[in-house]
Amino acid sequence: MVLRYVVYDVFTDTRLQGNPLAVIFGGDHLSDDQMQAVAQEFNLSETVFVVPAQNPTHAAKLRIFTPAYELPFAGHPTVGTAIALTEMNRGEGQDVDTVFVLEENVGPVRCAVRLSAGHASFAEFDLPRNPVQIELKLDRQGLADALGVKLSDLGFENHVPSVWSAGVPYLMLPLHNLAAVQGVEFDPMLWERVAPFVEGRLASAYIYCRGGVNHNARFHARMFSSGMGIGEDPATGSAVAALAGALHQFDAIPDGNHPILIEQGQEMGRPSYIHLHVDVKDGAISRARIGGQAVKVAAGELFL
Repeated sequence: MVLRYVVYDVFTDTRLQGNPLAVIFGGDHLSDDQMQAVAQEFNLSETVFVVPAQNPTHAAKLRIFTPAYELPFAGHPTVGTAIALTEMNRGEGQDVDTVFVLEENVGPVRCAVRLSAGHASFAEFDLPRNPVQIELKLDRQGLADALGVKLSDLGFENHVPSVWSAGVPYLMLPLHNLAAVQGVEFDPMLWERVAPFVEGRLASAYIYCRGGVNHNARFHARMFSSGMGIGEDPATGSAVAALAGALHQFDAIPDGNHPILIEQGQEMGRPSYIHLHVDVKDGAISRARIGGQAVKVAAGELFL
């Protein structure tokens, strides 16, 4: 069996930055075990298999795998695959605006893609679920130890550690300032001792603070997930989806539309920029969207 694939760098307009993503076309005849093995072969934070949609009005169904297991939903695979499908079907280097639905295990995900001649393509998707908080008792000192930071660095203003999910759960860890986030020394063994299990899996760590290296960024973030089979992740859209809930709660975001730029991956030499838009109505999140750019860096064939 020969399958075509492409590799995109996502949440960036610059090749060899952002978060790399492998997109495999025509994988509907592969078993789950074969998909998992291919994801381990690519050894990226996520590998996507594009298969036929169950609903004929939808563009495709995505199966999203980390090196360790399948995910119900993920941000950079959604953005990267939406752009890959549009460039493949409509042609690169053109001015195109299109909207379609991708199916993921979490449910249907509405995507909008803009191709602009001479510029990196941009895609945005509606969150399939609004973020919800999962109330759990947390060991603050243990969490600080697992991050290699002082207990006094854990939290800022009224932001405290909390667990949120918009399809994939994360333990949100606010740190005092940029220096504290940059100085994190994540210990996966200590993390396994103190982090909670949520929805049957060890929660991943999403660390954030206000500000950023880029003056346009509202927040600077890092993500660690030994349970997913990766160390640090350059960009994590599903974590930003969960972060929207924490920001709404702790910052008491008022009614209206709120664009928020989050940077991630700087410590890895792969700077990424994730655009979050949160719409608040009557004190609650009515809608949220995540977007970013992506550029193709490789294409080839997979022999199975």
